[in-house]
Amino acid sequence: MENYLLNILPGVSLTNLLSKTVMRLILSAVLGGFIGLEREMKHRPAGLRTNMFICFGAAMFTILSEELAGEFAGDHTRIAAQIIPGIGFIGAGSILHAKGSVTGLTTAATLFVVASIGMACGGGLYLAAIFATLLIFMGLMVLGWLERWLSLKPMIMHYALETEKPADELINEVNAVLEDSEMTLQGMRIKNQGSQQKLIFSVDGTRSQHKQFMQELRQSDDLRNYEATPGPEHE
Repeated sequence: MENYLLNILPGVSLTNLLSKTVMRLILSAVLGGFIGLEREMKHRPAGLRTNMFICFGAAMFTILSEELAGEFAGDHTRIAAQIIPGIGFIGAGSILHAKGSVTGLTTAATLFVVASIGMACGGGLYLAAIFATLLIFMGLMVLGWLERWLSLKPMIMHYALETEKPADELINEVNAVLEDSEMTLQGMRIKNQGSQQKLIFSVDGTRSQHKQFMQELRQSDDLRNYEATPGPEHE
């Protein structure tokens, strides 16, 4: 095995080859896991292991492209070039679109960047890979906090309204308020409770929009009671 490798790569000792390869793979796993840890702490679908494996795999394919270039004629970047469409396929699977709401965009973008970090590790660009990891980690942490502080991050809120008036009239009022506030309605159903009716629905909007929506709901004289339960935030 050693002679075979040395024939492919003349002038390179097996020890140097293995140490260089192992270091690149270890660094890719560490950097991918570092970003994945932040995703895991936020309970995202693509967490620690997913990001670590994608970064490791991207590094491995990049190393294969480099090391096998001396054995086969042709474009030595051909193997590494297939990483991008592969990650695009995985990222597309993490994006969900339902009832006017899109989720998973940050997860898909993170997977794409993690793959590029793995390619940088596989190509020996250690400083670039480390800098990119720190920058992405800070972006995920700081920008997420900034979005919540400025009430820019949309979230789903579940509402339950009780009224004695016909449900159709209350639905019209709710739709009018939602149209003015540019919020997105996600499903609605009516539950009869004796003389009262309960309107249950979910709304997608920012925290400030939800606050304004609840203030307008309180102004209705026909509203007997209401409940508002926070749902998941968008990425």
